[in-house]
Amino acid sequence: GQITYPGYEHMKWVAQIKTMETERLFAYSWCPFDVELGTDSTQELQTLVEFRLEPTANGTRLVISESGFNALPDDERRVGAMRRNSEGWSGQVKNIAAFVE
Repeated sequence: GQITYPGYEHMKWVAQIKTMETERLFAYSWCPFDVELGTDSTQELQTLVEFRLEPTANGTRLVISESGFNALPDDERRVGAMRRNSEGWSGQVKNIAAFVE
């Protein structure tokens, strides 16, 4: 899909759904780093993002994880992707919390 976040409107977001288990798990793979315009990001190395819902005594816990960074080809790309994605997930967790509240 076309990204609508300010500053990234020129980019498309491409992901492949890997698992969907209603009210339990949603997982997708994607290219975790910027690629040149016109490059097919599906041909780049992918990471796996998982959203897990776990029942707790007080409600539900959301666990978000992203794995596969070790397969990225070089340290600069790996570290950059991990840093940007960590910052991005911190912001998205805040958005999710605000929506749930």
